This record gives sequence, C-alpha cells and structure tokens, in this order.
Amino acid sequence: MSVSTHVLDTMRGHPAAGVAVALNFRRPNGDWSNLGHAVTDANGRVKEIGGRLEAGEYRLDFATGAYFKSFETDAFYPEVSVMFAVAEGETHVHVPLLLSPFGYSTYKGR
Repeated sequence: MSVSTHVLDTMRGHPAAGVAVALNFRRPNGDWSNLGHAVTDANGRVKEIGGRLEAGEYRLDFATGAYFKSFETDAFYPEVSVMFAVAEGETHVHVPLLLSPFGYSTYKGR
C-alpha cells in the first residue's frame, strides 16, 4: 500500500508547489511514528510518501502556514493534519487537499 497527495491552492487557482508534507502512522499503543517527509512538486503532487505501508490509521501533516508565508499571505491554519484509515488489502490511497488561507477540504481520491 502506498500514499500519494495533491495540493491545490484554490485562492491562487493552481497547484501548491513547495508544501512540506509528513506521513505518520498510529502505533497500537496510540503513539505516532513518522514514516517520511516530502515536498510537493511543481504540479502540487507527492507521488509516493512513506514507501510500502500496512493497514491502520495514518496522518498527513501539511505545512500550510509556511507555504502561504512564502507569498506574504497570512493563513488561519498554520498546519493541516488529515487523518485517515487504510483497510487491509488496499494497494494505494490518494489524499488530495484543496487549500486557501482560511479554509481547506479533502477527500479520498484515486
């Protein structure tokens, strides 16, 4: 199983390049373990983060405040964390993020 993401800047109307992203896994004891870091490419994408993964609960942390600061724009959310569950047998999970300085939305993509 692998994880990818695509960040779209809805305020500027194009992909959000240069957003730092971290992938974390919730261990059975409840602690979080970091599995990898990446930065979105020119198309706002991270094609794979964390390598091969197992079923369980995950969290993607997006450094949105730093992204907007690079455009001298204040952001209400300095970081966006998206938690999701991966079922046994899933081979790929895609988690898009639609982003503006004052809001965001996400969904399970393909």
